Amino acid sequence: MKKEDDLYQNYLQILREELVPAMGCTEPIAIAYCAAKARDVLGAYPDRVKVEVSGNIIKNVKSVIVPNTDGRKGIETSVAIGIAGGDATKALEVIANVTEVAKISMALFLENNPIEVLPLESEEQLDIIITEYVGENQYAKVRIAGFHTNIVQIEKDGEVLYQAGEVVANNVSLTDRSLLDVAHIFEFAESVDIKDVHEILDRQIDCNMAIAEEGIRNNYGANVGSVLLNAFGNDVRTRAKAMAAAGSDARMSGCEMPVVINSGSGNQGMTASIPVIVYARELGVTQEKLYRALVLSNLNTIHQKTGIGRMSAYCGAISAGCGAGTGIAYLLGGDYEAVIHTLVNAVAIVSGIVCDGAKPSCAAKIETAVDAGILGYYMYQEGQEFQGGDGLVSKGVEKTIQNISRLGKIGMKETDKEIIKIMTNC
Repeated sequence: MKKEDDLYQNYLQILREELVPAMGCTEPIAIAYCAAKARDVLGAYPDRVKVEVSGNIIKNVKSVIVPNTDGRKGIETSVAIGIAGGDATKALEVIANVTEVAKISMALFLENNPIEVLPLESEEQLDIIITEYVGENQYAKVRIAGFHTNIVQIEKDGEVLYQAGEVVANNVSLTDRSLLDVAHIFEFAESVDIKDVHEILDRQIDCNMAIAEEGIRNNYGANVGSVLLNAFGNDVRTRAKAMAAAGSDARMSGCEMPVVINSGSGNQGMTASIPVIVYARELGVTQEKLYRALVLSNLNTIHQKTGIGRMSAYCGAISAGCGAGTGIAYLLGGDYEAVIHTLVNAVAIVSGIVCDGAKPSCAAKIETAVDAGILGYYMYQEGQEFQGGDGLVSKGVEKTIQNISRLGKIGMKETDKEIIKIMTNC
């Protein structure tokens, strides 16, 4: 693929859009961002707040600790810290620089100011509307929909200041992901000028490995990463799974370190990158080889997630673990055939694991997904594969990905509703 090709530039732009830093689980951070933006529009601290959120936001905020809040959880906490200490210009790092004074203000706001939380019926799986009020007549309303920083409406005192039209439904502000396919992803990974991607990938390597090491060193969540190392040893396969899980251990428990996300998720960003980095270091490959493997893993993850959607009852870490399998296959000398068989084998093993919100058990799901990615490659090495017509597997990698997309986006819609009902005791 040539640098001047439109497809080359599109793939590069997709990486730029997706591999961005975020501090904390992205759903509570999106709420904090929305709240901080509404405060800025209002021009004052509000007396009261109304929060309307889609079911998947409720699911992913309920059980995860919000960074810089002294261990607090929940939608109300996310709103209050966004108002008291958020910097809306920082987007997904909106609460990265919260002061001790802001934490006190957050606590006082939670104690003294009503925050009404309402379920929002929406066609968008990710939908947040925050309305902040001063007195009886002054208010500011901000809506985020489609993806975590996608502000689609701003309103103040009855006047619409910004309206994004159909961008909510179609996410047209992002580069067209339908241009992705595994064959062209592999070609791009092999031909991309490293100067075009090294800054993006260096940030992913530095941030994601730092939080993984923090998760191993200290006590977070269920300590899945440490359990893996203690129970199964320190070989590269165990280490790859343990380090990815440890990053999630830390992040789900409020660790105040940034991660570079993938498809709107820090867990997916860590799962798509950390196992690949661990294998690259074990194998002693060149930095260029690592970059190309990360391009392959990240884009294959994005490709799988595109058809499923940003949020679903289908666990996104599964897509990322299968993506990581393709990057590891490449590091181990695999060609295009090895990559596509790895991906198909992996998704056949773990497709259908549900997302029941952000929380410590995400780390264990990450371990399972990465293990499937690695097994998928070694099956191919042994001349073994799951055949087209076996369950969700069809002949051809793209058809199989389409099947998984259909399962995650359409087939699991009712599953998602039941999960949310169970989690909210409805």
